[in-house]
Amino acid sequence: MKKIVVTLAFALGLMNANAQTETSTPSNFNKWSIELAGGVNKPQKPFSDNYFTSTPSPWVGDFGVRYMFNNKFGLKADFGYNSLTNKSNSLDFDSRYYRVDLQAVANLGRIMNFETWTNTIGLLGHAGFGYAQLRNDVYKGADEMTNFIAGVTGQIKLSNRVALTGDFSTIFNASQDRSFDGAYLPNNRGFSGLLFNGTVGLNVYLGKNTKHADWVVTENSGNTDLSALENKVANLEEQIKKTPEKVIVDRPVTTNNTVVNDKDLLKEMINNEYYSVYFGFNKSTPIENSTAAIDVVLNYLRKNPSASLDIIGYADQVGKSDYNEKLSKARANSVKTILEKAGIASSRLNVTAAGADTSIQKDSEEARRLARRVTFRVK
Repeated sequence: MKKIVVTLAFALGLMNANAQTETSTPSNFNKWSIELAGGVNKPQKPFSDNYFTSTPSPWVGDFGVRYMFNNKFGLKADFGYNSLTNKSNSLDFDSRYYRVDLQAVANLGRIMNFETWTNTIGLLGHAGFGYAQLRNDVYKGADEMTNFIAGVTGQIKLSNRVALTGDFSTIFNASQDRSFDGAYLPNNRGFSGLLFNGTVGLNVYLGKNTKHADWVVTENSGNTDLSALENKVANLEEQIKKTPEKVIVDRPVTTNNTVVNDKDLLKEMINNEYYSVYFGFNKSTPIENSTAAIDVVLNYLRKNPSASLDIIGYADQVGKSDYNEKLSKARANSVKTILEKAGIASSRLNVTAAGADTSIQKDSEEARRLARRVTFRVK
């Protein structure tokens, strides 16, 4: 019996720990998106004397296609067009700048854990190289050059399919043989051209899944630290060693005019948190596999109609304390609702919001998974 109880408790713990691990498989989120933007620019150099543009100067158009390998890193290919015209007190010129670039993208919002304080604001960083042309009516043909582009894109999520964006990018042109006003520049080599772009646009997310990689929060799915579970099992083994081998009954057993009260081992296991319900990050709905613990508690309450139950909700330490208290209460209420629907009277169930579990290491992802839970206390 001892071996069976220990094995079952350890297996349940492993199942819960595995359920807490969020993986980054392709089926979890969408990876493709289309980017459309327009705005203003400021060509900085090179310019001939008495030629310049407004600050800023209209206009810029940009179209891109992006693919995210995971929720932090990806690639995008984009095409850009800049109209470069003179300011009213400048000498007249009319140039067009075309470019196509391949850029690496980093989801800075996920890298810097924006999810700890907002789920609607994001930040992307991008940088890469490409091919560009500068055309002007002063000369025939095009000034061909390579470019380097780098920038940051702020995001506001409007829905799971669309995000509003604001981007600022810097472009350096190499081997630019013409100034932006069209004059010839002899022996001009290196990254001598400088252009700034500012745009506002939309990200349109493609795919059959609910969320795009930009807004999915995943934790490291590497080796899970099972030390907390192993300690629980060790304590359980010690407890069982001290418990006589007896049949658990609902009432005292009388032998030789002596009343022997059996120890309610299942009650102690529930109260010592061997049966806990776990939740995903920022979620108040139990992880599917962890509902096995609710079944154990439900069966106990059905067999012990005089027993009442404290349902205690916890959160990890990520986020503000008042939010974590609300989240812990929502988790406890979620479990209470499940028990009520299963036929347990509300009067037997008491919800407690414990807030963030400060006994769990804040900087450990594995520990934070164990902190996001609901525990029980049978009375």
